[in-house]
Amino acid sequence: MITAAPDPRQPAALQPARWQQAMRDAVRDPRELLDLLGLATLAPRLSDEAAAQFPLRVPRGFVARMRHGDPHDPLLRQVLPLDDEMKPTPGYGLDAVGDAAARTGTGILQKYRGRALLVATGSCAINCRYCFRRHFPYAEETAAREGWREAVDLIRGDASVEEVLLSGGDPLSLSNGKLAELTHALADIPHLRRLRIHSRLPIVLPERVDDGLLAWLAALPWPVALVVHANHANEFDPAVDTALGRLRAAGVQLLNQAVLLRGVNDSVDALAALSERGFAAGVLPYYLHQLDRVAGVAHFEVDDERARSLHAQLAARLSGYLVPRLVREVPGDTGKRPL
Repeated sequence: MITAAPDPRQPAALQPARWQQAMRDAVRDPRELLDLLGLATLAPRLSDEAAAQFPLRVPRGFVARMRHGDPHDPLLRQVLPLDDEMKPTPGYGLDAVGDAAARTGTGILQKYRGRALLVATGSCAINCRYCFRRHFPYAEETAAREGWREAVDLIRGDASVEEVLLSGGDPLSLSNGKLAELTHALADIPHLRRLRIHSRLPIVLPERVDDGLLAWLAALPWPVALVVHANHANEFDPAVDTALGRLRAAGVQLLNQAVLLRGVNDSVDALAALSERGFAAGVLPYYLHQLDRVAGVAHFEVDDERARSLHAQLAARLSGYLVPRLVREVPGDTGKRPL
């Protein structure tokens, strides 16, 4: 990964951390991305309208894992804004999973018993084209506003909440200090038993797993589960392995959730390789999600019959602990719906 040199005129304490600089240096121009991969011939399939609606953002280290010259690369397909996104499709809307109905405060969602999900930030290191929150109103709905006060007060006042989930955006795009601000405020709430973090950063930007993050995690008073998000075995490399190993050494339970995506991982070979490669890096398969039907993502959908067939083949091939649960999120359900 190529990052900008630190500004010698800026005090070291004010300079961005390595991971923050890497986020700033992400590729944001779809044509630059194609040029880097020797795929300029794909430019006519790009959609400027799709990129304006949901901008391209991909770390250069993730680009380095893409296969040069391969228009079907599974990592490239996850991030490239194509004209397919602009085709209207019945049944696809702006809020596919019922986030609006589950809102109980600013940036606070409560869908399932015992859990409160905080939309910690709208920022991500990577913009995945299939994102179910690509139309979410982050400008108005982030729980970090005003020092997390509303979120903390709501959780403190609801004794049924035993687990806090940090989501987004990507919560690990927040600084270590901002994360510590939240957990310090939560630490004296007696009914909290667990913290769960959903983050793609350890996969797409392993530099994020720095000493400060590890110190924060190790000092937390609750067991911590970190749900990473990788859809293909090629997303793992030695830097990712090292980052995940450091997280495990800090006492964090690592799980992976993936989305079943046409042209990315819709084969039993790809799904088996993902489970096996993730486990080799210390991550247990957790969920394999059917696509959330948000506007702009229909070209990624795998129908339920084929999804069930792939899952059955995967279960026949792998040990049970390597087989994720095949699920769909249905608004109003009390949990993820098994398929």
